[in-house]
Amino acid sequence: MITSERSIIYVDDDEYICENMSDIFVEQGFRVGVAHEGMTALDMVQRQPYDVAVLDLKMPGMDGLTLYHEIKKVQAATVAILVTAYAAGSTAQEAVVAGISHVLPKPVDVARLLRLIDEALKRPMVLVVDDDADLCANLWDLLHGRGYRVSLAHNARQAIERLSSSPRVVLLDLKLPDQDGAEVFRLIRAANPATRVLLITGHRAEMEPAVKRLQAEGVESICYKPFDIPSLLRSVEDLAEG
Repeated sequence: MITSERSIIYVDDDEYICENMSDIFVEQGFRVGVAHEGMTALDMVQRQPYDVAVLDLKMPGMDGLTLYHEIKKVQAATVAILVTAYAAGSTAQEAVVAGISHVLPKPVDVARLLRLIDEALKRPMVLVVDDDADLCANLWDLLHGRGYRVSLAHNARQAIERLSSSPRVVLLDLKLPDQDGAEVFRLIRAANPATRVLLITGHRAEMEPAVKRLQAEGVESICYKPFDIPSLLRSVEDLAEG
């Protein structure tokens, strides 16, 4: 079974704050990364995923909200918390629309920050595997709005990489550009037998034989495109809670 330690990246141009917060997070058992500006932080996220990103809003070059937009393209499952001394209403609203989990004022209430991080990391993880980027983006918004952490993969290689986050549920398209979806299902099961898999496909008649074989192998559910959204959400909820 794949397991992973909790990890966090703290991004602030104030080196003293970063040093203090890093010490606190290390004491809490996190693997910690620190960056003092956006491009360095983005490079770190591209090289290694982080469960949580705490981002200062006002930084030289790239501000925290812009940085989160870029992080989301690389690691959609990263929970982001924005900290700022300039928490105007419009900033908070933009952050919520972008998918930021919380906006906290400076100086940061550390106890509250740790509590929010703990709550966020207890949310079930859902991995969406589909080569349609627009569909993935829509499912991210839908599932994130329902309280899930959502990871995205557009091919089999990315899907296997994302298994390190130990998703509770995988929405798996049966037609992927680099590998058969049935083989990806088997790899998922080998990596983490507890992960629940929901097949998704827009080719009902064509994929029926493959669906029957995979159901015999342990696939729990299937949803056909275009989705019945209430039915899809019920299926995800049932699998996440099962």
